[in-house]
Amino acid sequence: MPLVRIDAITGRSEAELNALSAAVHRAMSECFGVPERDRFQIITEHPRGRLVYDPGYLGVSRTDGFIFVQVLFSAGRTPEQKKAFYARVIELLAGEPRIRPEDVAITLLENERSDWSFGQGIAQYLVLPKEQWK
Repeated sequence: MPLVRIDAITGRSEAELNALSAAVHRAMSECFGVPERDRFQIITEHPRGRLVYDPGYLGVSRTDGFIFVQVLFSAGRTPEQKKAFYARVIELLAGEPRIRPEDVAITLLENERSDWSFGQGIAQYLVLPKEQWK
């Protein structure tokens, strides 16, 4: 179960936020094999000045359309998969909801399967057969 956090400055429409959410999940499914139903996301909008970013860090020109995507998931993805994921997110976001590539920052955080409980106080990844993880 990846846990996705998406942070944006307040002002996007519900349709834009839904398209953003869908694009990130689609890229995870395509690049990491995340099941379609394995969708857990926290989308937070911030007033101007509460999502702080440098508008020119590393030579990338950012605007107030900036979004930050953070994915927490179990370790095991290759650097090639990660690079493909970054590129696919940008490709999908360029369609709908039309987010500029310069306005997207992504970070991946890895942990172990034993670090997850999906309810009932059980570490499901440790006690359920892998076939049931879908």
